[in-house]
Amino acid sequence: MLPQIDRARILDIGCGAGIPTLELARLSQGDVIGIDIDQPALDEFNRKIRKAGLSDRIRAVNCSIFDMDFPDESFDIVWSEGSIYAIGFERGLREWKRFLKPGGFMVIHDEQGNVRRKLKQISSCGYELLGHFILSKETWLAEYFAPLERWIAGSETRDTDDPKILEELHQARLELDMFKKYPERNSSVCFVMRKN
Repeated sequence: MLPQIDRARILDIGCGAGIPTLELARLSQGDVIGIDIDQPALDEFNRKIRKAGLSDRIRAVNCSIFDMDFPDESFDIVWSEGSIYAIGFERGLREWKRFLKPGGFMVIHDEQGNVRRKLKQISSCGYELLGHFILSKETWLAEYFAPLERWIAGSETRDTDDPKILEELHQARLELDMFKKYPERNSSVCFVMRKN
C-alpha cells in the first residue's frame, strides 16, 4: 500500500530484536532508526545489523516511546508493530504525527479490538486511511505459533543448563500455551495511513 520512496527515512517504534526493521531497510533501501527499551534485544539487533552489513543505514536506539525527541517532520514512514498499545492508539497517532513529513505514512500493527473506533480516530487525528487488513488466528498459527512450537520441541531435545536459553524456552512455552487456551485473542490488524 506504500509507494516506493527514494531513500526513505523510517522510524520503527518498538523494534525489539529488529527482524522487521532489517526487512524495512532491505525493502526500502532507506535509512531506519529502530527504538526500544529492551537493551538485550537491542544488543541482539546490533549484532544482526553488523552481520547484514547495514550499519550505515540502520541505527538501534534505547529510547522509550514516551521520551522520543526526534526533529519534527523528519521521517517518511513511522512503523509500529505491537507497541502502540503501551501509549494508547489515539495518543500514539496524535503524538507520533509530528515526526512525519507532510504526506508521510504511518503503519500500525495492533490488536484487533475496537477496529471501528480506531478507524474513526485515524480520520479525526488527521490521517487518510489507505487500507487495513486482519491477520487472523489461522495466520498467526501458520506463520508464528507453529514455527514457535517446532523451535520449542527442537530446543527441548538439546541438553542445556544455559539460564538465558532456559528462560527463552519458558517464555515461549507461556506464549504458546496462551495461544492454545485463547486462540480467538490472537488476531490483529494492520492500518496503513497517510498524514494529511
